[in-house]
Amino acid sequence: MANTPSAKKMTRKIAKRTAVNRMRRSRMRTFIRKVEEAIGSGDASRAKEALSVAEPIIMRSAQKGVTHHNTASRKVSRLAKRVNALARASA
Repeated sequence: MANTPSAKKMTRKIAKRTAVNRMRRSRMRTFIRKVEEAIGSGDASRAKEALSVAEPIIMRSAQKGVTHHNTASRKVSRLAKRVNALARASA
């Protein structure tokens, strides 16, 4: 348990930051899920549109420190690879 005033303040700050990061992580996962659902449905145009919306959100989560930059880049790369494969298959 925090005893000093500075330690008490830090626990308050950490709680606020945790709530914000949880919200950002949830938002990122939601948009990734939308891309994956579009890929699963087989609709290439919807998947491409969902990816273009999700990519900046994923990269912003890395910029804000929610995920590591390499993790975000890997997620975007793998999603883009799947969307492109779907587009080639449907064309």
